[in-house]
Amino acid sequence: MPNTVSANAMTEPRPPRQDDLLLQHLRAFLGTLEAPLIDAVRDRVHWLRLAGGQTLMRQGDPGEALYLLVSGRLRVYIEEDGARRVVREISRGEVVGEMSLITEAPRSATLVAIRDSVLVSLDKEAFAQLQAHQPQVTLALTRKIIERWRTEHAIPALGRPVTMALLPVSGGVDAAAFAKSLAAELARHGRVGLLDAASGERPGAAADATAAPEANDDDDDDEVAQRRWAIGFNAFEGAHDYVLLVADDAPTAWTRRCLRHADEILLLADAKAPPVLHASETALLVDRPQLAEAAEILVLLHDAGTAMPSGTSRWLARRPVVDHVHLRRGHAADMARLARIQSRHAVGLVLAGGGARGLAHLGVYRALRERGIEVDYVGGTSIGAIMAAFIATDETPQRLEAMARAAFARNPTADYTLVPLISLIKGRRLRGLVARSVAEHVGAGAAIEDLWKRFYCIATNYSRAGEVVLQRGDLQRSLMASIAIPGALPPIVIDGELHCDGGTFNNFPVDVMRGARGVGRVIGVDLQAGKRRRIEIDEMPSGWAMLFDRLRPRKSRRYHLPGPVSLLINSTILYSLSRQRQARALTDLYFNPPLERVGMLDWKRFDATVRQGYEHAIEVLDAQAAAPAAASTSASTSN
Repeated sequence: MPNTVSANAMTEPRPPRQDDLLLQHLRAFLGTLEAPLIDAVRDRVHWLRLAGGQTLMRQGDPGEALYLLVSGRLRVYIEEDGARRVVREISRGEVVGEMSLITEAPRSATLVAIRDSVLVSLDKEAFAQLQAHQPQVTLALTRKIIERWRTEHAIPALGRPVTMALLPVSGGVDAAAFAKSLAAELARHGRVGLLDAASGERPGAAADATAAPEANDDDDDDEVAQRRWAIGFNAFEGAHDYVLLVADDAPTAWTRRCLRHADEILLLADAKAPPVLHASETALLVDRPQLAEAAEILVLLHDAGTAMPSGTSRWLARRPVVDHVHLRRGHAADMARLARIQSRHAVGLVLAGGGARGLAHLGVYRALRERGIEVDYVGGTSIGAIMAAFIATDETPQRLEAMARAAFARNPTADYTLVPLISLIKGRRLRGLVARSVAEHVGAGAAIEDLWKRFYCIATNYSRAGEVVLQRGDLQRSLMASIAIPGALPPIVIDGELHCDGGTFNNFPVDVMRGARGVGRVIGVDLQAGKRRRIEIDEMPSGWAMLFDRLRPRKSRRYHLPGPVSLLINSTILYSLSRQRQARALTDLYFNPPLERVGMLDWKRFDATVRQGYEHAIEVLDAQAAAPAAASTSASTSN
C-alpha cells in the first residue's frame, strides 16, 4: 500500500501560475462570494503535490483537512468485507474530505493519486478562523457541500478525463494524424490542447506568454526539471478542457512523461498486427505503482473496408483495459463516437424484453437515426438483447429491419415439446435463428467484443441466483442465455453454470447503461403495457369452455386470457416490472410504445409492430422538440 502523504510535509510556497488555476476553481465552487472573501480562503490554504501512486488519505483515518484538486486525478476506494472496490474518480476542481472536517468522523474512503497531482488543503485551524471572521465563506461552503451530497447519485463513477495520452502499441499507427482527427472531434465539446515530443518541452508557454523557459530535462529523474515542467503543464492543462499527449513509438522520456500525467491512456493498435505487448507497455505500464493505474482504453484501428472486427479477445486478454473501441480509418462517424465517449457525451440505448413486442425497437431506432441521434452504446434483455446486438453491427435502420425480417420469418417459439421435462419449447428454432444471424452479420464464433459498438446483455445466473451482465464472451451463447425464459426455453450453460432470461431480475437494464464508461445520455425503450386490462369474469372458465371460446372469431371471444406460455413468460418478469419506475427515472429520453394489442408471441405482426414503434417515437421526439420552443415563447411573452 502506498504511503499516506501528510499535508504538512508537502506544503510549499504558492506557485504563481498554479495560483491562477486555484482562483478559477474557487470562483467556480464559491461563485456567489465577493473577491475579498475568496481571497480569504486562498490565503489560508496549503499547497501539496502527490506523485502517481501516493495516497492522500486512508479509510478510517481521522479527518484533518479538506482538499481541492487543482490539477491531476484521484481515485476513491472503499474497503468492505476485506475487499477493495473503486467507487469513483476525482477530477480537477472537485473538493474532497469535507465531511470529516465538518463532522470530525473518520475518513470514509481511501484516495490515491492516479497521476502526478497538485492540491490545496484547508485544515481545521484555518476552517475555524473562517468560521469566526468570515462566516459568509463557511455558509457558502456548507451550502455547496449539501448541494453536492444531494446530487451524489448523479456523479458518474468515471468522470470526464482532461488529459489523455495517445500511446502507439503496434506498428502501422500514425499517432500524430490520429491525434489531429480526435482533437477536431473533441473541439465540438470544448477547448482542446495537443502536445507531442517537440511542442511539449515548454507546455506553459502556450497558456502563459510570460512563462519562463523550461529546463532541458532529458533526464526525467531530475526533480527540479520535473517540477518546472509540471508547473508549465498545469498552466497549459488549465487553459483547456481536453489535452492530448502524443507519446513516441518507444519508451522514451517523453512517453514516460505522457503516461505520468494522463487521466486516461488510449492504446492505439493496428487491428491486423500481432496482439503482443509493445515495448512501451512492457517498460512503462506493467510495473506501475499499485492503485495508481490510469485507465487504459484499447483503440483498434481497422481498414476502411472492414466488414466486422474479429479476434478482439486476443488483444484484451493481454491488457488490463477498462474498455475498447473499434475505429475504421477514414470513418468520421467512428472518430466522432470516440470523442463522445472520451468527453462523456456518448448516447446509450437500452432495449427492454417483451417477446414479439421487441420488434417495435426497430421502429424506434429508425426514428432516432432520422432525427440525427447517434447511438454509441447498446444494451438490453431478452428480445431487447437480440435487437441491441443487431444495432451494434452499425448497419443502417433499413438494413437492420431486413436482417430482423429474415431472422423472424418463422415463428421462433413454435417448436413445442411433447414431453416438457425442462421447458415447454424445444428452443431449436430460436437457437438456429440466433446462430444464423450471428454467423451472417458478425461472423461464426464471434464474441461480444467483435461488435462495432459496445454492447451488453442481461442474463440470470440460475446456479448463483443472481443477475449477470454479459459484456465479453461468445455472442451467440450470451444472447441465448439472455432470452432463455425459465420454463419456456431450455437454460444455457456458461462456464459450468446455468443461465436463463435476464428479465427475471432486470428486464429494462437502464441502471447498467447509466454506469457505463463515457455514457452521458441514456435513451430507454420500455415494452411494459401502459394500461392494465381488466378481466371481466369472476371465476376462471373450465378447459372445455376455453377451448370452445378459442374456436370463435377473435372479436367474438368472451375470455381474453393469456395462454400458458404467455402467462409463464409474463410471470418470470414480474419482479423486473416492479422496478419500472426506478428505471424510467434513470432515462433521459423514454419510449413506451402502445402495444396492448401485440401479444408476446405475435411474431407474424412484424410490419405493424415496427410501425407502432416508429410512430410512437416520432410523436415523443416531436413533443420533445416542441417543448423548448414553447418555453422560449412563454419567456418572451412574459418579458
